[in-house]
Amino acid sequence: QPQLVESGGGLVQPGGSLRLSCAASGFTLDYYAIGWFRQAPGKEREGISCISSSGGSREYARSLNGRFAISRDNTKHTAYLQMNSLKPEDTGIYYCAAVPSPYCTGYVEINEYDYWSQGTQVTVSS
Repeated sequence: QPQLVESGGGLVQPGGSLRLSCAASGFTLDYYAIGWFRQAPGKEREGISCISSSGGSREYARSLNGRFAISRDNTKHTAYLQMNSLKPEDTGIYYCAAVPSPYCTGYVEINEYDYWSQGTQVTVSS
């Protein structure tokens, strides 16, 4: 059964870092662009980053201000989101998702994605 399994969330102090992992099984991740989404308390889920199937193209939400870095290792069927200089407003549930396209065009469109992870909680607090 195709699935994405996410790990790496947790509690971190402001200014700290976390790395989220998104591992695919049951399907060939190489053919999919990967998006990262987050849902803050009381807010809608928003797309924050995307990486193309080859890893050659990356997209980021402007609100991240260069603090996050997306990557992938197709040999390990895994994508990553490195989050640095974390702020309390980064708190939320983070999801990865796979879209059946090599590209990140329209990556914020939730309905474009075939597979979703279970989500992981990221809490930034002192």
